[in-house]
Parts: sequence; C-alpha cells; structure tokens
Amino acid sequence: MLVPAILFAIGLVLLIKGGDWFVDGATGIAHRFHVPELLIGATVVSIGTTLPEVMVSATSAVSGHGEISYGNAIGSIICNTSLIAALTIAIRPSKTERNTLKTPVLFFFIAAAFYSLTAYLSGHFSRLTGAVLLAMFVIYMIMTVLQMKKLPAPSAQMNAEPEGSMVKDCSLLIVGAVLIAIGAQLLVDNGTIIAQELGVPESVIALTFVALGTSLPELVTAITSLSKGHGALSLGNVIGANLFNLVLVSGVSTLLAPFDIPSSKTIAGMNASLVIDIPLMLFVMAFLTLPALVRGKLSRFQGVTLLIIYAAFCIFQFV
Repeated sequence: MLVPAILFAIGLVLLIKGGDWFVDGATGIAHRFHVPELLIGATVVSIGTTLPEVMVSATSAVSGHGEISYGNAIGSIICNTSLIAALTIAIRPSKTERNTLKTPVLFFFIAAAFYSLTAYLSGHFSRLTGAVLLAMFVIYMIMTVLQMKKLPAPSAQMNAEPEGSMVKDCSLLIVGAVLIAIGAQLLVDNGTIIAQELGVPESVIALTFVALGTSLPELVTAITSLSKGHGALSLGNVIGANLFNLVLVSGVSTLLAPFDIPSSKTIAGMNASLVIDIPLMLFVMAFLTLPALVRGKLSRFQGVTLLIIYAAFCIFQFV
C-alpha cells in the first residue's frame, strides 16, 4: 500500500510539472507568432491545464478502467467549480466580462445536455458519443479563433520578442507532454491499486483524489492569477477547462474505448452517478456562471456556498 501511494504522489508531481512546462512552452511559441494573449488563455492555457485529465482518462479507458475515465471528467468539473473557482471568489470576488463568458458557458451547457441525455437514456458512452463531443470541441475552437480575430490589433508590447529561444519553448512543450503521459500512467495504475486496497469503487477514487490531482494545474493557475489580481483570468480558465473536460477529455476517452456509466455506488437502489454526480455538476456550473452572466460580477456568498457543497460531496463519496 505504501509503494502505490508513493508512486501515486510521484504521478501527481509529474502531471503538475509537466502541465506547467507544457503551458510555458506553448505560450512562448504562441507569443512568437504574435497570437493574442486572450486567445492563448482561452485555448492553449485551458487545453494545457486539461491535458492531465485527457491523459488519465484516455489511459484509463484503454486499460479497461472506464469508471476512472468517467469519474475523472465529472469529478474534475465539480472540483474546478466548487473548489478552485470557489476559493478564488471567496477570497477575492471580482467583476466578470459577460461577453467573454457567453460562448464557453453556452457551449458547456449544450455539451452537458448531450452528455447527460446520453447517460440517462442509454447508460453507455459509445464511439459515436465521443465523436460528437470531439466535433463540439472543434466547433468551439473555430468559433473562438474567429471571435479573437475581431479583437483590436496586438499592441507594441505584444509584438515584442519573448524571452528565451524557440528551441527552449519546443523543448518545454515536448518534455511537458512526456511528463504528463508518465504521470498519468502512474496515477491510473496506482489509483486503481489503492482503490482495491481500500475496498472503495474506482469511480469514488476518480471523483475525488484523481480529479483533485489532475485539477492541480487549474489550482496553480487560479492562485497565480489571484496573487496578481487577475481573478477573472482564473474564472475564464476554469470555465474553459470544464468545457474541455466534457468535449475533449470525455470525447477522446470514449472514442478510444467505449464504456458504461459506473453503477458500483447506489443510493436507495439508484445509480449514484445519475442521482448525485451529474446533477451536481450541472448545478455548481449554473450556480457559478448564471449570476456572473446576469449581474456581471461574482459574490463571496457564491464562493463560500460552493466550498461547502464540495466538502459535502467529498464526505458523501466515502460514507
């Protein structure tokens, strides 16, 4: 039990560091081609911080551990929203740019509606489901790029040559991707062993420990943004990452290896995933984003409430 726990922790560290280097390398390359910073945040950074989830879920699905793949995507969304974004809001509430949030929020709920209907009506995620989710990802990326093209031209500061070299940026990108792949493998293999040793379902480990571990890049981004007074940047990254968890993470893993909705944990004879996990995912995202879209700001009450919800969710998983 000690060795799997140590390897699990090493996997987390590799995921975090790999994600950090990947984002640094991708951002450096994007700057060299004078891509607007907002576009980098909405695409490269969000994809980079979601890569751990992609690798863990894909590895899990291919290895025949569909419960980890499923639980990681749902758990990461709940964690991103009710822990990471909630911490940011509870510490420093901020105003939001409603126009910027409209597209990712709309796409998230469209994808969530399709994802939920598939879960409730069939209880199975097929390759067709994965293909549809990935198609949503492609459409969102195209719309985002087209939207960014309408922005004002980059400033002189934006046109300044970034520090370092192209070789360094490419090296960070490649090494970061390799570390993420190795970390994901360690996380899945040893997370499965720990779940078996503790006698708890794999989906519970995925919804809590694995989801929290793969969401650490978003947590680091949130803390960094908060310390620099850019709370809105953190919110945008969380919402983008949540969308990518549905359309990219779930899309890739389902396309590689279709799986059934986990049914190992029940409430009054009903599947806990359908009674708790999916409804909670929808609720916390609505509770976070709808007031932001209507009032154009976030309140400390939202942050504290979401933190309480997340604590209750984690307690429920192990009771």
